[in-house]
Amino acid sequence: MNVLIKSAKVIDNNSKFNGKTVDILIEKGIIKEIAKSITTPKNHKEINFKGLHVSNGWFDMRANFCDPGNEHKEDLNAGLEAAAKGGFTGVLVMPDTQPSTDNKGAIEYIINKAKGNAVNAYPAGALSYHCEGKEIAEMYDMHNAGAIAFTDNKKSVESASLLNRALLYSQSFGGLIMNFPNNKELSQGGQINEGIISTQLGLKGIPALAEDLMVSRDIYLAEYCNAKIHLTNISTKQSVKLIKEAKKKGLNITADVNSYHLLLNEEELLGFESNYKVMPPLRTKEDIKALINGLKDGTIDVICSDHTPEDIEEKQCEFDHAAFGIVNLQTSFAAANTALTDKLDIADYISKLTTAPRAILGLKSPIIQEGMQANLTLFNPNLKYTLSKSDIVSKSKNTPLIDKELVGKVHGIVNNNTMILA
Repeated sequence: MNVLIKSAKVIDNNSKFNGKTVDILIEKGIIKEIAKSITTPKNHKEINFKGLHVSNGWFDMRANFCDPGNEHKEDLNAGLEAAAKGGFTGVLVMPDTQPSTDNKGAIEYIINKAKGNAVNAYPAGALSYHCEGKEIAEMYDMHNAGAIAFTDNKKSVESASLLNRALLYSQSFGGLIMNFPNNKELSQGGQINEGIISTQLGLKGIPALAEDLMVSRDIYLAEYCNAKIHLTNISTKQSVKLIKEAKKKGLNITADVNSYHLLLNEEELLGFESNYKVMPPLRTKEDIKALINGLKDGTIDVICSDHTPEDIEEKQCEFDHAAFGIVNLQTSFAAANTALTDKLDIADYISKLTTAPRAILGLKSPIIQEGMQANLTLFNPNLKYTLSKSDIVSKSKNTPLIDKELVGKVHGIVNNNTMILA
């Protein structure tokens, strides 16, 4: 693959070209030259978009691909195509499939099926067998097979004893434990955020307390075990406060937020639109403000898509019976960018899509410099567009962002000696 990227503003805090507008010459997947102006050589494809920006390739820490078991909703190939169209060159694949990714063979299935793709797929192993929260899975075997993190995804680990053992055991091989903080006794049967809106709609609420209590417990366990833990799907003001305090104490705590939780609030549910039904639920404007402040001050490390495909039967039904989740890989950047424009410096929040997730997962981050493998995302953060249903390449189309104007357009990716334009 031979490509010349013209007049692109570099967004990469680790590159000496950060903030500069340059041409980037790529030959056979390697960055050969970066300069103010380069003449397009013969047999090279020229990429030239107005307002073009380029960063090191984005990485998503929360991708649900339903493969194996529910390939009618999404499979690995369709999911990776959606990731590429959304600007991601790497994804962490969640393990609560059917069957769960809870053994060496299941990890190898993900790795082998994703081989040769422009997007790198990294499997997360299940923390417990079948993601049931009863017995620790074969984490060490999965680690040796290629698992880079362990989680039961949205099936929050209720047992403090189990999580305690997992935190201790994982230290022997440097495994990362991820947990979704959700007290199931408090959230059971809930549909949307507990508050004025849930009362108005007559729907059972999911209290912020369900998250806050579990965040507090997980922080205490991490401190007790002197272990690192990654708290995922953070959505409340109090959770941000607790994580901030834990970091000030020097505890090894990291956290992520879903991009749609930065853009959408609970008032969207007033029309009973099931595509706004997510877990954790859309919270208040006050919570969103706290989440954005948490990104600013480093309390929250990563922005995720939480891409969760659901078929039409799971969404077009009575609200109480509708499934949680939206497809968001293609819109994750636009959702975050729309919410964060004029609130955070672009280099700061792009780092939460690039270097931060890779650092947490122990992966090497690509750098935009000569001699390095080209692992790039091409985008325009200022371009406005309206998402249409036909734009979505995922098998499922469950998103409330169809026909909504968003700010921030992905133009494509370059990775593994391959270029894919969105």
